[in-house]
Amino acid sequence: MIKKVEVYIEKQDSIKKTLLKRSRELILNTIPNCKEEFRWGVPVYDGGKFYIAAMKERIHIGFAITGLSEEEIRNFEGSGKTMRHIKVRSVEEFDMELLKRLVKLVHKKTSCPPDYK
Repeated sequence: MIKKVEVYIEKQDSIKKTLLKRSRELILNTIPNCKEEFRWGVPVYDGGKFYIAAMKERIHIGFAITGLSEEEIRNFEGSGKTMRHIKVRSVEEFDMELLKRLVKLVHKKTSCPPDYK
């Protein structure tokens, strides 16, 4: 774990810290040789295809959507043109199988957001 990512996660309250750690592990374990960075003020993965972010009362797991069909994009929340997210408020809401499926889909089919480089 890079130092900025470690500091970011460790400064969160216990629930968000747990959710961020699970999200990070899910992404890193699902994508072989996944690169972790700290950009946009949050941990970013796979060249900008994913991010994890602590919000006021939840976390967001962000996903690039460029290259996905309209039907596939409906799996995510938000209205961004290149990135959407899944909100997770509790450990019980953390749907490992769904999130793993979405990580695999996005890793395979999308490109990085244009503002990433």
